[in-house]
Amino acid sequence: MAKTQDFTKVMQDMMQSFPVDTASFQGAFKTSAAMGEKMAKVALEAAEKSSEISSKWTKETIAKVGSLAKVKEEPADYTKAFSDFASAAAEMAAENLAAFAEVAKKAQMDTVELMLAAGKTASEDATAAVKKATDEVTAAAKKVATAAK
Repeated sequence: MAKTQDFTKVMQDMMQSFPVDTASFQGAFKTSAAMGEKMAKVALEAAEKSSEISSKWTKETIAKVGSLAKVKEEPADYTKAFSDFASAAAEMAAENLAAFAEVAKKAQMDTVELMLAAGKTASEDATAAVKKATDEVTAAAKKVATAAK
């Protein structure tokens, strides 16, 4: 029966032949984690504000429904109470939907700012990496040229 070849040594030799700068991976991970934290903060703030708006809207609606449940003297008073409730509900809906829109707009603006900042950081990091690589290649070429003389 044929034995499977152990590639451990081959892989180790290959990995040693191509050294990798793990600092760049660590930097990328830290940048990614910081970005995730900032995005989570934006999302949590939006969720908190949305929850507050919903809670306030619910409390106001329940208070308005309470006035509907009260006994009225005349049948026309019930019609007026329902009409008043409908008007108040429409007004509350408009106000609260506008408040939700403001929360969404703020979250969108914060997200755009974060993405622009991340793009700028990535561009700066890429420029620095290219400059470092260029310097290393230039130094290696000079060393080879000097050794060849």
